[in-house]
Amino acid sequence: MKPARILVIAGSDSGGGAGIQADIRTVTLLGGHAMTAVTAITAQNTLGVQGVHAVPAEMVLQQMESVISDIGVDAVKIGMIGSAETAAAVAERLGALDNVPILFDPVMVATSGSVLADAATIAAFEQLMALATLVTPNIPELEALGGEEIAMRFGTHVLAKGGHGDGPMLTDRLIGPRGVRKAWSNARLDTQHTHGTGCTLASAIATGLGQGWDLIDAIERGRKYVREALASAPGLGQGHGPMGSPFGFHLHA
Repeated sequence: MKPARILVIAGSDSGGGAGIQADIRTVTLLGGHAMTAVTAITAQNTLGVQGVHAVPAEMVLQQMESVISDIGVDAVKIGMIGSAETAAAVAERLGALDNVPILFDPVMVATSGSVLADAATIAAFEQLMALATLVTPNIPELEALGGEEIAMRFGTHVLAKGGHGDGPMLTDRLIGPRGVRKAWSNARLDTQHTHGTGCTLASAIATGLGQGWDLIDAIERGRKYVREALASAPGLGQGHGPMGSPFGFHLHA
């Protein structure tokens, strides 16, 4: 049986904790085949982002076309998009795909606090949200995008992540066009090694969708995977270090 083909459109993280590096690791460990269209090259580590070099939109499209035309795609995960021009170009190309689930993680700020999307890029996110099967913003991102109403406005589902919330318990809520469909609560894990949580969760869910999983089942497996990755963080770096790679994670968890 061939693995699910997951196209990841995102930026590269030189520290290996987030971005394309985390996406490839997650898709692979969950049994998928990761393909990539790199939107930006970043110089970053656990302390922050020291530099960003956006890849031209035409090169992002060329990467996408290369893999779509030859290998094919079962699901798409979009992370850091790089520029408003790239967002528009990516949305136009993905709009031509037939019945392929698209997961959009609207990356705006890195775990370290570094800004990864300017105002024009955030405005262009609307084109991607209109295509998405699922959008996965954290609390600040959801507020910047217009709140829970984006699910109804764009006819999509939104996984409103609670990791930036206060208190010992954190809640993620799945919001559809008709309101909240399901909520998950877990005790906060006491660790500073949380770099790449958003990328990892989004790629895990996208892999599940590409494998034919129901949306809620894909989210539940993705959440379990992230919690195991957080629990197995190796403690690298001086700041917000990368999560671990739960090699023993059961694919059908």
